[in-house]
Amino acid sequence: MSRHDKLKDLHREKETFAARTVVAACVALLLAATLSFRLFDLQVLQQTYYSTRADENRMRLSAVAPVRGLIYDRNGAVLAQNTPAFVLELVPEEVKQLDDTLQRLAKLVRLDDIDVARFKERVRKTPRYRAVPLRTNLSLEEVAKFEINRYDFDGVDVTAGLTRSYPLGDTAAHVVGYVGGITEDELRKAPEPAFRGLSQIGKVGVEKSHEDLLRGEPGAKVIEANAYGRPLRELDYQQGKPGRNLILTLDAKVQMVAEQALGDYNGAVVAINPQNGEIIALVSKPGFNPHLFGEGIDGKTYKTLLDDPNRPLYNRALQGTYPPGSTIKPFMALAGLEYEVIDANHREVCNGQMSLPGSSRKYRCWKRHGHGSLDMAAGVARSCDIYFYNVAINLGIDRIQGFLDQFGLGRATDVDLPLEKAGLLPSREWKQRMRKESWYPGETLNVGIGQGYLTVTPLQLTQITARMAMRGDGFKPHLVRATQDPISLATDAIALEPLPAIQNRHKADWETVVHAMQQVTQVQGGTAFATFKDAPYTVAGKTGSAQVAGLKQDEKVAPTQESLPMHLRDHALFIAFAPADNPQIAIGVIAEHGGHGASVAAPVARQIMDQYLLGEIRYRAPGTPAPAVAVPAAPVPAVAIPQQAAPPDAELPDTEDN
Repeated sequence: MSRHDKLKDLHREKETFAARTVVAACVALLLAATLSFRLFDLQVLQQTYYSTRADENRMRLSAVAPVRGLIYDRNGAVLAQNTPAFVLELVPEEVKQLDDTLQRLAKLVRLDDIDVARFKERVRKTPRYRAVPLRTNLSLEEVAKFEINRYDFDGVDVTAGLTRSYPLGDTAAHVVGYVGGITEDELRKAPEPAFRGLSQIGKVGVEKSHEDLLRGEPGAKVIEANAYGRPLRELDYQQGKPGRNLILTLDAKVQMVAEQALGDYNGAVVAINPQNGEIIALVSKPGFNPHLFGEGIDGKTYKTLLDDPNRPLYNRALQGTYPPGSTIKPFMALAGLEYEVIDANHREVCNGQMSLPGSSRKYRCWKRHGHGSLDMAAGVARSCDIYFYNVAINLGIDRIQGFLDQFGLGRATDVDLPLEKAGLLPSREWKQRMRKESWYPGETLNVGIGQGYLTVTPLQLTQITARMAMRGDGFKPHLVRATQDPISLATDAIALEPLPAIQNRHKADWETVVHAMQQVTQVQGGTAFATFKDAPYTVAGKTGSAQVAGLKQDEKVAPTQESLPMHLRDHALFIAFAPADNPQIAIGVIAEHGGHGASVAAPVARQIMDQYLLGEIRYRAPGTPAPAVAVPAAPVPAVAIPQQAAPPDAELPDTEDN
């Protein structure tokens, strides 16, 4: 066979082609089977999984912040509300170049240095996966500019929401408080689901202490988005549960009167209804503007507030601790009667000074030439130090501490506000434990006139006054009167908490001391007679001065308060309740460096009592304008409330109480 014939072996070629065809067909069938199986797997076996993934790419599920509850005063004045606003927000982890994004945004919306600094401070304190507000209250023009350019800003969005506002400004700011951005630490302490969709939380005041009631429960919404993530339409919406409204015991008009009556003095005022423990006014001056915090305060402004020597962020009513001065004397008189070291007719002779047995140290009365012979009522009315030095030394620190402990001194009142301090009721055991020293007789004299180690908060001082007004009974002080459902407007009153009655063997002793306190305000020679002589209601009160700087032992004449620098002047104090026989209000006033309780603190209490009991201020302190007390109010449902010191040679402070 020729070579050419070998090359043209057709039979073999056919066999080879057939074999290749079979192989190709098998491969094609295998590929087709594989593709069919994969399609079956994707479209049937894993249909649910991939359908869900597709929906996730197309739809976004996001939490809807609940509407925060409103806060009212007892008469319907709005203290905290929600205002509609457009908010520009950024999610830090979705923004690649933060500074560049901020610069480009500044070309579309107004951004000043404070906005940027405040935003960066928020970013530092907020989880990176949470939206952080950059600007609130955007104008419609700014919203339109951003929407046109939204595609160029990943992680940036404009949302229509509500911002917290406080219509009365700095009035009652320490009571109402404010909201601020949620921090990582706050999220760790609280269940995450409760804060979904929220960017703010209560920081101080009622906003903080009743956060659980005000916050509400978040809802959810499903948004359809395009390939660029831009929202197209809302597919589903579940309304969140709004927070409950709070109706406070506070009277905004009385609060305003108290703040204005303090004038230029820093200090605190607390007014309580003794019949149920409701706090009518709680003032700490100076105050602050809560809107600074609602918007998100920048570091520079916050540092300015912290460095202010007047300490505007410090709630003096709950955190300030002061010697009670002569306002403690009615309680010392009651203790003396209880332990029978004095009776109502017991007299002491005041020559202006005295010494303890075996000591040459002089303990002076604020009235240097003395009061002469006084009984107990006159001792209270004229605030004689010598009288109460003798009561204190005859009682001894152990009985003084035990008796005052029943009134709650040295313990927090457990009011429904955060950061309350306890004050200090000293004892032998306390001094030994804290200072490793024994108790000295001179320190007992200090306590007897409200000086030395003994300190109280303005709230405590008012609370013990309320308990005196109730002749030993009383209720725990509280600020929330009722909660309200924002939809049905149904209210639930807060239950009152009675306090254990103060044990006293002779009930008549209460009336004896109250009668003495009435002489302070209603008898010529009483230290507050000039302020209350024309009051159309009966007042039981006590003036006081808490010494800031001591006097030298050889100083013959006490300098006048007016001759001292302001920071060395005594604190002015006054406590009172009225009407004396059916008390509706108890008040404690502390005016820092006010000098005299009678001329500075007592007029503050008089104006508050006028406003609360009469509905108008009839008393005017010399040179003071009439307070403006216009308060915008919204009607709220009526709420039915059920009634129900130093070593023995140390200088003893002198008090001036005139």
